[in-house]
Amino acid sequence: MRVLVVDDEEALADVIARGLRQAGMAVDVAYDGEEAIEKAEITPYDLVVLDRQLPDLHGDDVCRHLVTTAPAPRILMLTASGEIESRVEGLGLGADDYLVKPFEMAELIARLQALARRPSQHIPPVLAIGDMRIDTTRRTVSRRGTPLTLTRKEFGVLEMLATADGRVVSAEELLEHVWDEAVDPFTNAVRITVMTLRRKLGEPQVVETVVGVGYRLAVAT
Repeated sequence: MRVLVVDDEEALADVIARGLRQAGMAVDVAYDGEEAIEKAEITPYDLVVLDRQLPDLHGDDVCRHLVTTAPAPRILMLTASGEIESRVEGLGLGADDYLVKPFEMAELIARLQALARRPSQHIPPVLAIGDMRIDTTRRTVSRRGTPLTLTRKEFGVLEMLATADGRVVSAEELLEHVWDEAVDPFTNAVRITVMTLRRKLGEPQVVETVVGVGYRLAVAT
């Protein structure tokens, strides 16, 4: 999942980003509303963690803009106010969830994972593909009943291929959703990650390369 964290408290934004990366998400950070909109116009984020009380451009205005983009990201609003009226206002603007500061990182991660599994994104908690079982909540994978140890990037690539329903996914798409903005666009990180993923998944191979196009998951019947 590619996530944008938007908060003018830079220390807090960086802590949130670090925690989400440890949970296997690719995370970018914006410290104000204008920067958030600029980044969202370039990158199709799956999820946005948005502080409501942003200076200059208010979080409400950022939310209004994001929900008009296509495809629109899921938005989780952060606020220092726990008042019901404040929560209702935020949800009425198009936010998908609301979390009051201070909060536990574990709850933020759980809420984001729940948003990612909502029906419009068609990602069930457990994906069963051939002899593989991919648990998107626990971020675990097994094949023929044997647990596999994958890195965060390997899991991210496998999850994206698994949810593509056989569609070919380009290396550029994988970079956009599994890595963050710090990645070198000319890196061979995707190729290397796919290579190590194939080795760990074992035989028969399920990750196919479509020359000049990208990769797809194809399970033999």
